[in-house]
Amino acid sequence: MNLKSLADLLGMSKTTVSRALNGYPEVSDRTRQRVLAAAQAAGYQANPAARTLAVGRSNVFGIIYPLLPADLGDPMFLDVVGGMSEALEAAHMNLIIAPVSAANELPSYEQMVRGKRVDGLVVSRTLVHDERIAYLAKSRFPFVAHGRTQLSEPYAWFDYDNEAGIRKAVECLRAHGHQRIAMISAPLELNFAAQRRAAFISSLDGATVNPRYLIETTIEQRSGYLAMRRLLELSPRPTGVIVDNHFAGAGAVRALLDAGIAIGDEISLIVWGSLQDSPVAVSTIEQPRAREAGRVMADMLLALNEGKPAAELQTLWQPELVLTASVRQQSAG
Repeated sequence: MNLKSLADLLGMSKTTVSRALNGYPEVSDRTRQRVLAAAQAAGYQANPAARTLAVGRSNVFGIIYPLLPADLGDPMFLDVVGGMSEALEAAHMNLIIAPVSAANELPSYEQMVRGKRVDGLVVSRTLVHDERIAYLAKSRFPFVAHGRTQLSEPYAWFDYDNEAGIRKAVECLRAHGHQRIAMISAPLELNFAAQRRAAFISSLDGATVNPRYLIETTIEQRSGYLAMRRLLELSPRPTGVIVDNHFAGAGAVRALLDAGIAIGDEISLIVWGSLQDSPVAVSTIEQPRAREAGRVMADMLLALNEGKPAAELQTLWQPELVLTASVRQQSAG
């Protein structure tokens, strides 16, 4: 059954029936209930494309995501997406994830915006200078950035305090007597990596940073493994290591175990993010309540669609340092 047939059945105009189905306020509750009951009884389902053209909304939000191999098995990623889905389902909205290649990411954003395929987007893995966010802001298209970027005009974002998390880790290692502290970082064009690296350097209180103790471009297990191997070959090697992402952190743990290093006794280790399948208990900088974070971002998208200013939708949560025996007192000498 199409819209015309339903309208004929009810003896109403197509316009009235369409407005009743789509919740327009000018339609009385009595008429709306009559139309909805008839549509359900007749098994009528609206054509999504036609509905989008009629009301200017798709009731769909999206994430365009250049997936890493480990993403779909990453509990943190799945919790965030699960929280978004729950919040949007409660609002009778849908969430889609569009996997793309890195080279096709910006064209995919442009295609989504021009085609009005979604009502808003979540932008993940934000860059220091992010052309995706610049494009969406210029297009005045609703979006929430999962992470911050350098943009002069206000935009909606959700993030954890990268500087505070790294500062806690450095202070913890120094309180345990560590002076030779290294950092393994994700690519520094990623905003979180740049912020965490800058916080690491500033947290050393003016002490000279050994450039050999700074390794970047590690965001999966193999590169984390190789980065830790490089640090182990140094003389003197660091006594404490911070890894700024849990993908590389898993590789760093494996490198230490393969080298026969007693984690905590010989080298203390702190990783940003949960290592649920780690063979040893590792101290971590946790991003708590990931599922709730997803719900918060979904609520931000809904608020943007209701006209709330982006400048009022900026949320910064604090990470938590969770210590295990992977951090121990450094012996003198």
